[in-house]
Amino acid sequence: MDIDSAPAQPLRSDVPAMFRPPVNRAMRVLDRSFFKTTVPVTAATIYKASDISSVRAKLQKSRDLLLLPRLSSIRDIEKDNFVRKCLLLKEEVKHDDAATWSPTVTELVEKGLVGVGPYDLTLEYDYWTYADIMAAILPEEMLDEIPQGFTQVGHVSHLNLREQYLPYKTFIAEVLLDKNPNIRTVIRKTEDVGSHSQFRTFPFELLAGDNDLNVIQHEQNCEFRFDYSRVYWNSRLETEHRRLVDKFRPGEMVCDVMAGVGPFAVPAGRKKIFVWANDLNPHGYEVMQDAIKHNKADKFVTPFNKDGRDFIRWSARELLESPLTVTVEPKIRRSKKAAAEEQGLALPQPEVFHRPTVFHHYVMNLPGNAIEFLDAFVGVYAGKESLFAPHTSQRLPIVHVYCFSGHSDDEHDDHVDICQRISERIGHTITTEDRVGGSGNQEIELAIHNVRLVSPNKQMFCASFRLPKEVAFKQV
Repeated sequence: MDIDSAPAQPLRSDVPAMFRPPVNRAMRVLDRSFFKTTVPVTAATIYKASDISSVRAKLQKSRDLLLLPRLSSIRDIEKDNFVRKCLLLKEEVKHDDAATWSPTVTELVEKGLVGVGPYDLTLEYDYWTYADIMAAILPEEMLDEIPQGFTQVGHVSHLNLREQYLPYKTFIAEVLLDKNPNIRTVIRKTEDVGSHSQFRTFPFELLAGDNDLNVIQHEQNCEFRFDYSRVYWNSRLETEHRRLVDKFRPGEMVCDVMAGVGPFAVPAGRKKIFVWANDLNPHGYEVMQDAIKHNKADKFVTPFNKDGRDFIRWSARELLESPLTVTVEPKIRRSKKAAAEEQGLALPQPEVFHRPTVFHHYVMNLPGNAIEFLDAFVGVYAGKESLFAPHTSQRLPIVHVYCFSGHSDDEHDDHVDICQRISERIGHTITTEDRVGGSGNQEIELAIHNVRLVSPNKQMFCASFRLPKEVAFKQV
C-alpha cells in the first residue's frame, strides 16, 4: 500500500464560498456543463481609457478589487453599443448600496472617473480546481479525506485509492485528467507491486485517458523511455537516486545489482563514474541499454541481464580480469578552438580514466528482499586480500542495501531490526553502534538513511556499510 492511500489532509478550496461550483452529490457521470454558473458582483466601469491604469492602482491599494485565483479583475463591459473596461470589485461591495463603498470607490464615483453597477460573472468547469470539483460531487462524509496524491510517470498518473473512494474512481480520474494538462492517462494499481511479478510490475486498470503506457521520464538531466506496465519506476525516489549518486566520485567503480532501467547507473555514468548495471527483467535490461546509449553514458556504464545473487559473485571475479581505459575528449567550441590556435594557447587535454578492477560501491535497490542477497558477499574476495588495505590503499567496498522495516515510534528499533537481518545474511554481527561516530566498530561506517514512509506501518530505508573483511575474505 502506498502512502497516498492513507488518509489525506482535507483539501481546502482557494476561493470564497459564493464563488465555488454548484453542488450535485447525485451525479454519476461527469457533466462538465452542470458547473457553469453566474455570480452577481459589482463592477467599476472606467469612462476614459487613459484612466484605466491610475484607477486600477487606486482600487488595488484600497483593496477594493475582487481577488480570485486564476481570474483577472479587469473585464470588458458593453453599454449603448460601446465597450469600456471595468474592474470587478470584491464581493462585499454592492452597486446599489453606497454604504458598502470604500472612501476610494466613493471618491472615484464623485469625480466622475468610474460608474458603479452590476456585473454577471460567469464561472465554468474549467475555472475550478480539482479540489473544488471533488468537493461538489463527493458525499459530504468523504470530504475530509479527498484523494489528492498521485504518482506521475511521464504522461501517466498512477492513483492509489482507499476502498471507500472506488465507486467514484472514474470521477476522480476524469477530473484529475482535466486539471493536469501534462497528463494523458490515469491508471489505478489493483494489487501490490510485485504480487504477480518478480520484476516489481503491478496489475492495473485504466481509469481515464489514452491506453498508452509508453512514457518518457526525465530525471537528473537524463531521459528514460519505457513501457510503464513492464518495468518498475517510482518518481518519488528521485531525491534518493540523487542522494546516492552524489556519494560516488568520478573514476570510481559501482556495481548496481538490481539496476532497473538505470536511475542510479545512467546519471552516475554521465558523471564519469564507472558502473556495471544489472537487472533480471529482460525489458528493463533493454530499456537500460537504450538509456545508456541515448544519454551518452556508454563509455562508463555496462549493462547486464543476470540474476542478482549470481551477478555479485561473477562481477567481482570478472572485473579483476577486465581492464579498461576511457578517454574523454574535452568539449570545445569551434570558435574557441580556432581562437586558441590563432593565439598559440594550449587547449584542454583529454581526460583519461582507468577503470578500477574492484568495486567501490554496491547498490542493491530491491527493498522487498535485497537483504536476502547479502549472503553472496561471503567470500567474494577470498584469496584476494593483497588487493586491499593494508596491502594497498584500496578499501573494501561499501554496500548500499535498500529494505523495508516497520514504522516504529522509536526509529532506533527499526535500525536494530535492519542490523539483525543484515547480520544473519552475511554471518557477521553488525550493530547500530557501528554507525559513524558510534561506540562500535568504526571500520563498518554504518549509516541507515530513512528514505520514505510507504504506508502507516512500512518504512523504506537504505542501510550503508563497508563490507567487513571477515565476510569478504572468508573461505567458503
